[in-house]
Amino acid sequence: MLARQIENGAPFDLFLSADEAQIDPLLKKNKVNSDSRQIYAIGRLALWSKSGKFQNLNDLVNAQHIAIANPLHAPYGRVAKEILERTGLWSKLQDKIVMGENVRQALQFAESGNADVCLTAFSLVYDQGGILISDEFHRPLRQIGVVVNKSKRRKEAAAFLDFLLSPAGRAIFATHGFNLMPAAPSLRRP
Repeated sequence: MLARQIENGAPFDLFLSADEAQIDPLLKKNKVNSDSRQIYAIGRLALWSKSGKFQNLNDLVNAQHIAIANPLHAPYGRVAKEILERTGLWSKLQDKIVMGENVRQALQFAESGNADVCLTAFSLVYDQGGILISDEFHRPLRQIGVVVNKSKRRKEAAAFLDFLLSPAGRAIFATHGFNLMPAAPSLRRP
């Protein structure tokens, strides 16, 4: 949704995307500055249930309703589906899946009891008993930051992105459940 708003000229300064794929169309349309493109964190998927009964992916067969973000447009939903397919669980669980618009809504379904369990961003449940799903089951969710070309505060946006990549910024991400690349590699073109 935010990428579409940027395409249509929304007055944003910086775009922090959980979906690396959302950046490329914006780059092609010259809506964001390619030289500012940076990985700021790696998102991770988690399993969470209000009851605490669901401790691993195999426990999902005991659920009546499993919430995930919609894989058609939400990166964590795509990863959730990818994991369930790779583990052979998707075909067994597909009829139990309840899709939220995003990871926050998927979590709300589980918090409210409308779903028994959810697959959501670890950053939303790292401090609530969320169980991290191994990265071996899915490709990394590289979170990308980029300065919007129409920004009237491009220097400030770039400075904020630099802060996110600094030791202080990286420490904040780490304490909130994000995985960090060893040296926050630059995606900037030489």
